[in-house]
Amino acid sequence: MSAPEESGRSWSRRLVVAAVVVGGVLLLGLLASATIPRWWAQRIGDQVDGSLVTGTLVGLFYGFVFTALPLIVLVAVLRWHRTWRAIVMAVVFAVLLAIPNLLTLGIVLGRGNAAHAGDRILDVEAPAFRGASLAGALVAVAFAVFVGYLLVSRDRARSTHSAPDPGEPVDR
Repeated sequence: MSAPEESGRSWSRRLVVAAVVVGGVLLLGLLASATIPRWWAQRIGDQVDGSLVTGTLVGLFYGFVFTALPLIVLVAVLRWHRTWRAIVMAVVFAVLLAIPNLLTLGIVLGRGNAAHAGDRILDVEAPAFRGASLAGALVAVAFAVFVGYLLVSRDRARSTHSAPDPGEPVDR
């Protein structure tokens, strides 16, 4: 009769540990949502330092690079390693690479006090950063679509010209 009692203790212990972990994650998420938008806006503001030209260039850089890198990772994994584990790892890695864009998006779309504070910081200290970041991201997506089109059209051209027609004369 000791085996059922041990399994009951094991489940109750697992439930307590799971509740503590979930509570900790929620608390960390709450703290992060109150501090990270302000922190990110201040980091960008420090880089741009109120310059419209610098805000545009930094925004284009962040938007392009941190959209292109995740797309490259996803395309590479989907093209060569189509296992579920590889796809999940690629998505996690792509999200990590996209964090700068996601932080900026959190400020732009956020409704909390920290997001509004970050919005005001970007207005004053990083003019044109948000719009240029969006433009850079759109250019990266357009570039990825263009490269994808070129690869697909190349594969189609190779497949149609790879096997000669049996009735066609062969040039020698």
